[in-house]
Amino acid sequence: MLSGVRLCVRSLCNGRMARGMSLSPRQVNRWPSSESSEPPTDSPRVLITGGLGQLGVGLAQMLRQQYGKENIILSDIRRPPTEVYNMGPFVYADVLDYKNLRELVVNNRITWLVHYSALLSAIGEANVALARTINITGLHNVLDLALENCLRLFVPSTIGAFGPSSPRDPAPDLCIQRPRTIYGVSKVHAELMGEYLHHKYGLDFRCLRYPGVVSAHTKPGGGTTDYAVQIFHDALSTGHHECYLRPNTRLPMMHISDCHRATIEFMQAPESCLSLRTYNIAAMSFTPGEVAEEIRKLLPHLRVTYNPDAIRQKIADSWPVRFDDSNARQDWGWKPAFSLSELVTDMLASIREKRTNAGLPVS
Repeated sequence: MLSGVRLCVRSLCNGRMARGMSLSPRQVNRWPSSESSEPPTDSPRVLITGGLGQLGVGLAQMLRQQYGKENIILSDIRRPPTEVYNMGPFVYADVLDYKNLRELVVNNRITWLVHYSALLSAIGEANVALARTINITGLHNVLDLALENCLRLFVPSTIGAFGPSSPRDPAPDLCIQRPRTIYGVSKVHAELMGEYLHHKYGLDFRCLRYPGVVSAHTKPGGGTTDYAVQIFHDALSTGHHECYLRPNTRLPMMHISDCHRATIEFMQAPESCLSLRTYNIAAMSFTPGEVAEEIRKLLPHLRVTYNPDAIRQKIADSWPVRFDDSNARQDWGWKPAFSLSELVTDMLASIREKRTNAGLPVS
């Protein structure tokens, strides 16, 4: 019986599935071992779920520059802003609706799937049931789709996948994790499920543990590291920022351009180069006090007060201070471009430009 199932799984990608043979409840595929694991020479067809969050639009634009506008499809359950809609293909996609997702994958000949749909740490703790549904049930839908259609699947993980018993300075790729948030638990689940399905069925699953991501292009989305975005907006609007973390709370951070570039380089890396399915990536680590001091070099009037939020502070205290990303650097050549001073200069310039173009005052 087992040999018959293995034959069935291996046959699907080559279109040799015998009529009446199926794997319940959904079919799963294995990449044929005789084929090269190198990326295809033609352009991938990419579907991005949760595309209106902090990361999706920017990643889509970078991918469109490389592979063409029509090959990158952004999706979400919300109506996109006009400028996003005009940038390239956008479709409605609910990650809890398997049938809808399957139609999108099949009708658009998708070959890569980037799964950004998730509830973040602080919001997830406020609604655990919803976070469990979106972050875990939605994940299983895209895992099944990737297996059924032989997709290359990218699912981001997070600094939140570590917990208070994890090594903190630095946190290696492989260690005790035991997170204390539903967001972190769901991301560890994603890491392990992806690795399991890679080893069992050959799923081309890829995962990066993102640090806190700092971007001028989207509003803070409910993450514990989002103070590092809000402080720039406050610096240029009111000149005052009230921080919900203690001034000495050190966390790994990254400019969004580095985050997008790491994702694309990792997706493009030949599978033969990868020793892991989940990697840490790092750029810098700083505290609220340090980023405030760096901003004051350009905006001396910035005033920061501290009013630690018990929930977010507890989450931050359970996370690593630094990431060890030596495996990513060695295996597929990861290297960040932005330092803290470069991040601050770019964020202030970008937000100042956005406020000026919108007719808003600049402090």
